Amino acid sequence: MAARVDRGEFPGIVTLVARDEEVTVDAIGVTRLGGDVPMRRDTPFRVTSMTKPILAAVTMMLVEDDLLDLEEPVQRLLPELAGRRVLVSSGAPLDQTVPAHRPVTVDDLLTFRLGFGLITEPEVDPPVPVNLRADELGLALGPPEPRTPHDPDEWMRRFGTLPLIYQPGERWNYNAGSLVLGVLVARAAGRPLGDVLRERLFDPLGMRETGFWLPAERARELPAQYMSDPATGTLVENAHTVPEVWSSPPAFPSGAGGLVTTVDEFLAFARMLLHRGVHGGTRLLSEKSVEAMTTNHLTPEQVEGGRHFLGGHGWGLGMGVAIRPDEVTPVPGRYGWSGGYGSNWFNDPHERLIGIALTQVSDFLWNGALTEFQQLSYHVHPSRPGGEQ
Repeated sequence: MAARVDRGEFPGIVTLVARDEEVTVDAIGVTRLGGDVPMRRDTPFRVTSMTKPILAAVTMMLVEDDLLDLEEPVQRLLPELAGRRVLVSSGAPLDQTVPAHRPVTVDDLLTFRLGFGLITEPEVDPPVPVNLRADELGLALGPPEPRTPHDPDEWMRRFGTLPLIYQPGERWNYNAGSLVLGVLVARAAGRPLGDVLRERLFDPLGMRETGFWLPAERARELPAQYMSDPATGTLVENAHTVPEVWSSPPAFPSGAGGLVTTVDEFLAFARMLLHRGVHGGTRLLSEKSVEAMTTNHLTPEQVEGGRHFLGGHGWGLGMGVAIRPDEVTPVPGRYGWSGGYGSNWFNDPHERLIGIALTQVSDFLWNGALTEFQQLSYHVHPSRPGGEQ
């Protein structure tokens, strides 16, 4: 990773590899191109879609408390989604619909099979009418920035005016399930989503800074976010996600991609799952819930339909699951997820291994660095407990 920083692929990165209680952390480089602020172990990062497994874990806590049921229709708490209509094809005009075969369930949201999300059909060339209408409504269904200006109730009201793209349960489609699920969880708990996450997960795990925003002084420590310009190959800074955006609570706390955290705070969450729901001797999640989260729920056809988003992996609840040998390890069962701004986490329960890599350069996910990080993590010999290499 240091060699990649030296080559200018990203200005800096924080990596963590843990096996049992032994931890190795490397903070490499700086927080922005041409800058002189070093990456530190406690540097905060926008982890975008690494928010999804955290939301799934809290959802399962509410299921265990009988505030939600996986098989129940979501319309009990989300009446905006009652009486769904479904497009006759993904690219059809919005008035060409048929009735949904069945209601959308809580399980559909967790497994991304609600019938709505990013379209991955190779023969369809978005933007299509449903995407254009979602943009007009300001729903921000794709990237985490720019954010939607709508609060959860208004967002759900507007989302409820759209037809589904597919029949519930039919296909896996990325992202929208977690956006809707965040609203559902807040309504089920009777509290704002940020408060629910803090009460049920962040406080018990000691994740004091993890949340949907940071105090202004801390937000200024967020690294700059970059992605390469396809035309020139040079890294271009994202002007939509400057520190000011993260220094106050958002109108819509996104369960799909809205959290900021540090490498050690995310480690606490990862360890809780690796320990099958237990943290510091206290059980936060049942083993059954952890098993549901980390086991593939998709059919082979749905995995294939996920195309580059899944890359041949399955999907548990809010995270990917390796279901066959791959370039990282020959033993299936690894689980975790990435964030579109350039971050990744995985647990390998067979090896008792946790790997976390945090950058703010999106190219990290596809320029070979992510795969290299995961492969090399299996060969790291962690230092003393809590130590830094």
